[in-house]
Amino acid sequence: MNAKDYWDSIYESKATDQLSWFQLLPKTSLDFIHSFRLPKTAKIIDIGGGDSTLVDILLDEGFENITILDVSERALAKCRERLGKKADQVNWIENDICDFKPDSKYDLWHDRATFHFLTGKEQVEYYMNLAKENISGYLILGTFSNYGPSKCSGLEVKQYSQDQLTARFQNIGFEKYKCVTEDHKTPFGTVQNFTFCSFERFHSS
Repeated sequence: MNAKDYWDSIYESKATDQLSWFQLLPKTSLDFIHSFRLPKTAKIIDIGGGDSTLVDILLDEGFENITILDVSERALAKCRERLGKKADQVNWIENDICDFKPDSKYDLWHDRATFHFLTGKEQVEYYMNLAKENISGYLILGTFSNYGPSKCSGLEVKQYSQDQLTARFQNIGFEKYKCVTEDHKTPFGTVQNFTFCSFERFHSS
């Protein structure tokens, strides 16, 4: 089964609020975003955003230029259905991150739990190059920590510590802004430990 069919089947099999990664309020992501004091016109992309509620909140806060990328058409359809008319204010991209070819740079690149699914060297390198070439402002990255699960939805993931994420992205021109760990309680009562780091793209003078 290819990635699109796999994730479509996941979103078909359960209601969004019964999926392990569901958050009614993505507080850590929002705390980072608010700390950047971005203008409402900032170009924002949510990588693997699927049916996340982050877009609802950002739209309510007045952000005008939001893109959601996800490999699952079903996840994006659920999000559009929930947003109703507001969905017309969002740019929707159905694509695998490892096939994504952006046509512009982003002021904010947000990724909660996509990067850690990239377990192959070529996949990681492709993602890192995307980040290097297409982020002009800030990066927020959330992955399972070294104390988190080794699998999600039946797939292997790569766990990261704060130091590991920091080293990877400093090497391609990002300065660490802040890192935190977070215990995410799933809808079925288990706990997943996340590493969250934010970075600013370093611009040489």
